[in-house]
Amino acid sequence: MDKLVSLCKRRGFIFQSSEVYGGLNSCYDYGPMGVELKNNIKSCWWRAMTYHHDNIEGVDASILMHPRVWEASGHVAGFTDPLVDCKACKARFRADHVATSQCPRKPSKAPGEHHECKLTEPRMFNLMFKTFMGPVEDQAAVVFLRPETAQGIFVNFLNVVNSSRQKLPFGIAQIGKAFRNEVTPGNFIFRTREFEQMEMQFFVRPGEDEEWFEKWRATRLEWHHAIGIRPEKLRWHPHGPTELAHYAKAAFDIEYEFPFGWQEIEGIHNRTDFDLSRHQEYSGKRLTYFDEARKEHYVPYVIETSVGCDRVLLTTLVDAYHEEQAGEEVRVVLRLSPKIAPIKAAILPLVKKDGLPEIAAGITKDLMRDYRVFYDDVASVGKRYRRQDEVGTPYCITVDSQTLVDQTVTVRERDTMAQERIAATALREYLAARVRFD
Repeated sequence: MDKLVSLCKRRGFIFQSSEVYGGLNSCYDYGPMGVELKNNIKSCWWRAMTYHHDNIEGVDASILMHPRVWEASGHVAGFTDPLVDCKACKARFRADHVATSQCPRKPSKAPGEHHECKLTEPRMFNLMFKTFMGPVEDQAAVVFLRPETAQGIFVNFLNVVNSSRQKLPFGIAQIGKAFRNEVTPGNFIFRTREFEQMEMQFFVRPGEDEEWFEKWRATRLEWHHAIGIRPEKLRWHPHGPTELAHYAKAAFDIEYEFPFGWQEIEGIHNRTDFDLSRHQEYSGKRLTYFDEARKEHYVPYVIETSVGCDRVLLTTLVDAYHEEQAGEEVRVVLRLSPKIAPIKAAILPLVKKDGLPEIAAGITKDLMRDYRVFYDDVASVGKRYRRQDEVGTPYCITVDSQTLVDQTVTVRERDTMAQERIAATALREYLAARVRFD
């Protein structure tokens, strides 16, 4: 992980937030490469959910919501983690993670195993960030930064039904920020206090929920394969009775094998009618669906797919990072899928003369209307290849003396380093066939 973290900063993927002030724990900023990669991941998810399905609509709900929303969802009363403090070193740990944590004074031991440790009894700690709306900071003005995006979908259920005229089964998708005051964030951007979720709530008739649960399990795993994550590094983790959330009838996590172990990157949950029923109870508004074919009202069941955008981004970086021997040097390459790579192609004039830079600039200008491309004429072409390898650019297009003769260019493929010559006028179609998410 240390090499990857270093690469992320050096090549502009991820920076520590507020670094000039010493940084802020568990908060990160995305640099030029990182924001492109993140936007591409979100675009692939959005296309897969809303463009590939005619029965899924999108929303973008407010981060700040009525406080009663969080009472209805159970977050005010139950969104807690058990917390223990060490009176000796002043460190804090989640009580259920003590066995797998490190003692700050003796990293080879877990907290409580070192003779100086003095752990307190566990106490419950609410993970929601609290703030105030308006000029007066009193209890009546308390609001929360949303800890999940799902509730914004549930409270808009009827709005979407009435405005879109969708019939069951149908879904509502959303991408947005969520905030959790985690006790022990860590592992780079895997667990942070501010993160982005990509969630879809699929509403179905009660009794059809198990069938749709299995369908969405298969669909979501295929998406991770489609963005280039190696299948052998993914697995399913079913939730046992003691793991199930209070709202869930069934739950499976898609886990990835990180250097720090198998960890969840997406959850698929059968939430039954819990959420709509609770909001119906707390709001006093009827949140049922009228089934015209059956001539009856009922509260739909919900199948949820919830994926952490930041976790998927970290997964793609970990999965793509490779070091290999290339002659006398070590070649570092990010084997990102061309569908999500920050830069789709680099345009490189072989030398800075004979009109080659002007031709390369023209190709860059033509391609940049459709693709994120990069022009580079600094240093040898070999060094330029290596720079692009490190940011995961799948194709390098070299303009050389032969281009002056027949208007062809050399296209070098990142992973195999194989080269082929194609007409400069065919570049747009060449990239379209390889970098689009369909």
